[in-house]
Amino acid sequence: MCLSVPMQVVENLADGDLAIVERAGRRQQVNMLLVGPQGLGTWVLVALGFAKEVVEPGELALIEDALAALAASLDGDYDPATHFRDLA
Repeated sequence: MCLSVPMQVVENLADGDLAIVERAGRRQQVNMLLVGPQGLGTWVLVALGFAKEVVEPGELALIEDALAALAASLDGDYDPATHFRDLA
């Protein structure tokens, strides 16, 4: 199983076929052929060096909450009242 992580497009390369994306100060080059060229500031889900999907703002908030819940769980600090409030 592969976890896709949201990253923001900060630079386009090779006529939009490649892009530099960033998350929390970490940058990487990704292949954009599955989603096509995207504007700067666009959020995409990235896995294994490929942008797999464009992420809308509402979707991004839910993904960030899930990732924060996962991190809290791994740290032993998970509080169900803090995460996944949209499911209550």
